[in-house]
Amino acid sequence: MRKHTIDTITDRRRQRLETVLRRRQTDLTIVIENVWDPHNVSAILRSADAVGIQKVHLLYTIEKAPNLKRHGKQSSASAKKWLDFQVHDNTEACFAALREDGFRVYASHLSREAITLHEINFAEKTALVLGNESRGVSDEACALSDGIYVIPMMGMVESLNVSVAAAVSLYEALRQRNAAGLYDAPQLGESGVRDKLIEWASL
Repeated sequence: MRKHTIDTITDRRRQRLETVLRRRQTDLTIVIENVWDPHNVSAILRSADAVGIQKVHLLYTIEKAPNLKRHGKQSSASAKKWLDFQVHDNTEACFAALREDGFRVYASHLSREAITLHEINFAEKTALVLGNESRGVSDEACALSDGIYVIPMMGMVESLNVSVAAAVSLYEALRQRNAAGLYDAPQLGESGVRDKLIEWASL
């Protein structure tokens, strides 16, 4: 079967891909730490794509990291094919790499010292850490983070499902970043948009 290229896709398809790429956020990311349920991982990735994240960090020090490289039979609705991934097996090294790139790291975790989600300044380079379904974010990741945050809860339950927490958190990031005009200019740069467009046209 012939693969699509920029020259073979329709103008409408090309315009759609380019519009999305021009909104990609290179200074917003998430760290998925030891989340084992593939449905939760997929849901988190859909939210990441929906708010314009391009690169996702997979931090797996206990559970086995999911295999996200197989795109053969995935539908165009799948978020995996539109995202870049970096896999880590060491928490300290993961956080060091993020900080080297200028990110502030916030872990979602129940704590008396936590700030609320709405207190995070998402106009800055921000990485959010989301933890395992039963254990939450690890003590090591919490200790290494720049801050701990919670999503305000008004009911009896203390926490949301990890994929729901990811969606709520990322849409607060989208709200703040959209208000700050961060979706108005391509963060990938013109060459980055062009290179990704070539890559995406064949998916």
